[in-house]
Amino acid sequence: MKSALIVMSVALISLTTATFAQSGAQNSYEKPKNQDNPLSAFNKVVYGGVKNVLLRTAEKVPEENYNFKPADAVRSFGQIVGHVADAQYIFCSIVLGEKNPAPKIEQTRSAKADLIAALKDAFTYCDKAYDGMTDASATQMVTLFGGDTPKLGVLTANNMHTWEHYGNLVTYMRMKNIVPPTSEPGFMPQQPKK
Repeated sequence: MKSALIVMSVALISLTTATFAQSGAQNSYEKPKNQDNPLSAFNKVVYGGVKNVLLRTAEKVPEENYNFKPADAVRSFGQIVGHVADAQYIFCSIVLGEKNPAPKIEQTRSAKADLIAALKDAFTYCDKAYDGMTDASATQMVTLFGGDTPKLGVLTANNMHTWEHYGNLVTYMRMKNIVPPTSEPGFMPQQPKK
């Protein structure tokens, strides 16, 4: 378990570092501006990055591919989008100290427009948790999956979970010859020449 967390953390940091260096119209990421709360500000930047990438993915994939799944034992593209939306409510309701609204998006929505709208609503709900986080409140303990976890850890787990499922969606997109947002020209920063 510890090894998996280390690997996921390194991957998360690598993806986030790439987003910091981005520039141009596609860049919706910003460096943390709040130097008084560097940990929570950084976590919010990661969230903004994955939120942007996931919404771009959901919008880019055609409606006819929302039912696509490479094997019967896995979720369809649309079900993954719904699952990620549901997860936003799970993680962020814990941080907000609210009852999970549990909209069951994965089970009740299948049309592209409905899933994108639900995903946007879920991110709007989660925005409150990330916007309200400070480094002081980040250390407050809450219960996540039966264990004590700092609030910042819950939001970090949400980011990791969302990036994990973006990885699933990348595979589905590649199988349909669709270029994922993070592979589009200009996404990765150009390294300056020495």
